[in-house]
Amino acid sequence: PPASQNSEQGSTLRDLLTTTAGKLRLGSTDAGIAFAPVYSTGTASGKSGRTMPNILDDIIASVVENKIPPNRAPKINVKSEIKDEPKDDKKGIQDDCSKRYSDIQYSWICDKHVLWLRDHKNSNNWKLFKECWKQGRPVLVSGMHKKMNFSLWKAESISLDFGNQQADILNCKDSIISNTNVKEFWDGFEDVSKRQKIKNGETALLKLKDWPSGEDFKAMMPARYEDLLKSLPLPEYCSPEGKLNLASHLPGFFVRPDLGPRLCSAYGERVAATKDHDIGTTNLHIEVSDVVNILVYVGIAKGNGVLSKSGVLKKFEEEDLDDLLRKRLKDSSELPGALWHIYAGKDADKIREFLQKIAKEQGLEVLPEHDPIRDQSWYVNKKLRQRLLEEYGVKTCTIIQFLGDAIILPAGALHQV
Repeated sequence: PPASQNSEQGSTLRDLLTTTAGKLRLGSTDAGIAFAPVYSTGTASGKSGRTMPNILDDIIASVVENKIPPNRAPKINVKSEIKDEPKDDKKGIQDDCSKRYSDIQYSWICDKHVLWLRDHKNSNNWKLFKECWKQGRPVLVSGMHKKMNFSLWKAESISLDFGNQQADILNCKDSIISNTNVKEFWDGFEDVSKRQKIKNGETALLKLKDWPSGEDFKAMMPARYEDLLKSLPLPEYCSPEGKLNLASHLPGFFVRPDLGPRLCSAYGERVAATKDHDIGTTNLHIEVSDVVNILVYVGIAKGNGVLSKSGVLKKFEEEDLDDLLRKRLKDSSELPGALWHIYAGKDADKIREFLQKIAKEQGLEVLPEHDPIRDQSWYVNKKLRQRLLEEYGVKTCTIIQFLGDAIILPAGALHQV
């Protein structure tokens, strides 16, 4: 609309792009906005040529030049002078990577859908990660705990330092949240006798919800914050100062997602003891930004009714696991701590439809505004995962997270833990 009809013209990125469409010329400022040229057209030696694109500028220019209507999603083609880009198909990617990255220790797991980087110290990991990340696939990096100060992350250490803090504690079985002293949670982390009891005398399955998070984490736990930052995998992408971490370098006028860090802690062995694994500590949901989740500590609970280590391993082995993950389970030096089920973002609509169908089968009311994924109201158990495959063709990617493993998920990927 003309400026006279809209006093807030250009107040959003879409307004900014659409109102300047047609005015922009690469390298010019006659649009009234200082867009830098997407490519430089010369080199220091005077030879003609183009350097690598500035990705954000290239995206902006692509949108502006094509005058894409606001109601249509733009198809952005980022130009590149790099040759030998990997093929889209799985086999092409793997064959290409095996030739180009022979100096990197890695494997493909979950039907060759997930990249596993086995040497966290290799400074070239990010190059192979980039190839996988362009395909929107999860990545696993192992051994991060070897770079960390393990004593900082023990349950007793956190209880000693922060036991007087108040926080929201969720009972995963009945979804009841209470604000209570975190000492009670941490004291029961490895001692079942000190845990809360619910109505029928059963021990509660508790989760400390994102405590602390974001700026609170840095202010409350400076030593742990620094220990975490120096131990991040693929720092080019994951570090707040990483040169390829676009989110942390966005201008201030963007509304950024909460980039954390946040501490996610839960009791686990009671989950393994339930029939069909009906309970999770994190229900199925989608993150709005890319996420890296590092397992910094695994507690071994003691007390009556707790599954033995062999019992826990047996429960893990009942899952539909990759052969390499089964091999890790048998390695006595590895300590399993969390079970993940991950789905590609492209399957979100199928999964949403499936869960609404299951809700109706169970006699639950399905309201028009109800979104089972957004509401995080489902943990998809083994029987439902099988039905999801048979009825909708959606396969589950199952990953066991061992101590020190970092699981990196692209935005839009669905997962439960």
